[in-house]
Amino acid sequence: MLSVPMSYFYQIGSTDIEGEKISADEEAEKPNRNKTSDPEAAADDNIDLLLENLEQSNGLSLQNDDSGVSDRRPVLHVEHRNLNSETELKRYFGARAVLGDQRPRQRNRQFHRSTWMTSPKDSWPRFSRPGISMTLLETKDGVHYFTFEHSREYQQVQFKFLDAVESMDPNNIVALLQLNPYHIDSLLQLSDVCRIQEDQEMARDLIERALYSFECAFHPLFSLTSGTSRLDYLRPENRAFYLALYKHMMFLEKRGCPRTALEYCKLILSLDPDSDPLCMLLLIDFLALRSREYQSVLQLYQDWEEHRNLSQLPNFAFSTALCHFHLSQQENMDPEESHKQRHKADQLLQIALIMFPPDAAVTSHSFFGPNSQIRQLPALAELTGLYVGRTCTLWREAAVMLWLEETVKEVLRRVDAKDPVVEDCQNKRKQRYQSAPRNIHRHVLLSEIKEATSTLPLEVTTQPVMGFDPLPPLDSVISYTRPERPRVGASNESALSLFFRSLLPNFNIQEDDMEVARAGQELNQEVNRLMVAMRDMLANIRFQEPPREDNPYRDDDEWD
Repeated sequence: MLSVPMSYFYQIGSTDIEGEKISADEEAEKPNRNKTSDPEAAADDNIDLLLENLEQSNGLSLQNDDSGVSDRRPVLHVEHRNLNSETELKRYFGARAVLGDQRPRQRNRQFHRSTWMTSPKDSWPRFSRPGISMTLLETKDGVHYFTFEHSREYQQVQFKFLDAVESMDPNNIVALLQLNPYHIDSLLQLSDVCRIQEDQEMARDLIERALYSFECAFHPLFSLTSGTSRLDYLRPENRAFYLALYKHMMFLEKRGCPRTALEYCKLILSLDPDSDPLCMLLLIDFLALRSREYQSVLQLYQDWEEHRNLSQLPNFAFSTALCHFHLSQQENMDPEESHKQRHKADQLLQIALIMFPPDAAVTSHSFFGPNSQIRQLPALAELTGLYVGRTCTLWREAAVMLWLEETVKEVLRRVDAKDPVVEDCQNKRKQRYQSAPRNIHRHVLLSEIKEATSTLPLEVTTQPVMGFDPLPPLDSVISYTRPERPRVGASNESALSLFFRSLLPNFNIQEDDMEVARAGQELNQEVNRLMVAMRDMLANIRFQEPPREDNPYRDDDEWD
């Protein structure tokens, strides 16, 4: 349990937000000022200060070599307040514009559990635990390894969900959700259906409901912000949590909350930073650039380059250069430091263009354009297509376009001068990008960026992809399996039972009387539908009249 120093409360009473001392006269006038100020804004400020103090007291800030507190936070540092999109919207538009004058009705109001990731809505079905729990597997070197578990009742619902998916009818999933409103995979699958039908509000609401169900099942030691909680993607029970976080993150990004989406991206990456099953490293730089968190990208590149080789990813090769360029354009920066940032940006962008020549006909030079893409390996084409399709808008700014044009001219000069760096990069491309791992294919499928999906290999595009579990790992850790349906051999079936089975695949002559009666009713309904369809078909048949003898256009050989 976190403890708050008592000096913090004394500090709130003796100083204002900016830390200046309050005199006795100002202290006497303070109640009058509080009456005229916005109480909601003041409450938000106090909560933010309290959260910052709690995080510092929990040891989330790093210590430097001089034993002093440094402002440099861990790369995957997550703050609770930044997981709420309203925090970012309030920063843009103000609390009154976001919350409005609405007040919750006290009458007939449902009381939900307080959560960090989502805000429960009164329109949601009454929450009852769906049968999901979280268990601590082990603790090693200060890192906690957790897993979600399904109860026996939840497993039965999961089997019904798989039957509904195989039926290819979304109405079956809707019917299942009416009985089990917090079944995770049903919420994820139906959210995709709503998104395809352009019902974005309902799609986002279903994902939020899934996250709320997950958060209510958290283990007491599971933390969203510490960076020491792990979930193994090899377990199917954990994958739904990854996918719910990812889909929620993409909804936030499209809603115009890139800073909140960046926080969720870091959260997903912290759950399994070594394997990175959803390849958040291909996305985190884009969200940081949109949030103008340039130092975060550079810090991640500096800390992880040694053991993760981030420079071999096209997105980091270009994004780090773009971050240095934006830093050089800041008005409050020292001129000498600005010159250093611009020089660093020029060098990094030149190396990125030489190592990963994009498919852009900027000039008639053969180094760029379609000819260079023909010789490009499929794995590299997948990565470059993903980055171009995702970040093209970030490179269309006037200042960035001018800088890019100048750098391209310098790159072409080095190519024509037979710079040895060009040949070295060409050899590296041939050796390193033979094939892409499975998690990159999974990320491309989830991104739905056409520039990248068009480069997927046949072994990915020819297999069925389920929205609730796209490209599952080949070495999955299965805790329970779906029971096989009992099937009766053809040798024991009569001709009548075979006829029934052709109309009703689920018909089984050895089932009990109730099942047989139900099958008979279904058979009767199907026969009636077939008869109605045949009547309609016969009623619409029109026979062509034979040609008359006095028809001058009749062909003599037509009726021979």
